[in-house]
Amino acid sequence: MTIPAGTPLNVRLDQPLDTEHERAGERFTATLVQPVVVGAQVTLPAGTRFSGRLTQSRQSGRLRGRAELSIRLDSLEWQGRQYAIETHTITRQSGGHRGRNWGFIGGGTGFGAMVGGIAGGGAGALIGAGAGAAAGTAGAAATGRQHAEFPAETLLVFSLKRPVQVGSR
Repeated sequence: MTIPAGTPLNVRLDQPLDTEHERAGERFTATLVQPVVVGAQVTLPAGTRFSGRLTQSRQSGRLRGRAELSIRLDSLEWQGRQYAIETHTITRQSGGHRGRNWGFIGGGTGFGAMVGGIAGGGAGALIGAGAGAAAGTAGAAATGRQHAEFPAETLLVFSLKRPVQVGSR
């Protein structure tokens, strides 16, 4: 039986994947949740096991840049045999830093200005604002890495790049 290129493979991830713990080249597994039907015949039943690998796992910078995680399937197991496959890549990115950084820096600036103003009037507010901005920037940098992830049990739809021959050879 031949599964044609472009056929969707609806799978569920068996484990979580993220840029904090996994690196490019690492393996993962997934399970088919909807049977693959070619013509009127079920070619691969639900429950078929797939394996894949991370093609990219890039962490974000501390103050800018997005984390990026890319995965693809490269084999399936059917009736006790392994079959090499090639699917399109699925990529997930983390959120950006802008809003979070502005919250840290702006909050630090405001708090520093308030404390400085109470302690030393206008000049104290100015000094406190500068110190607060520096502290906010340091806080954003210290906690700033973003992560891209695919939680366990995530439903994904890969599509075959090339036809796959399964069954008797």
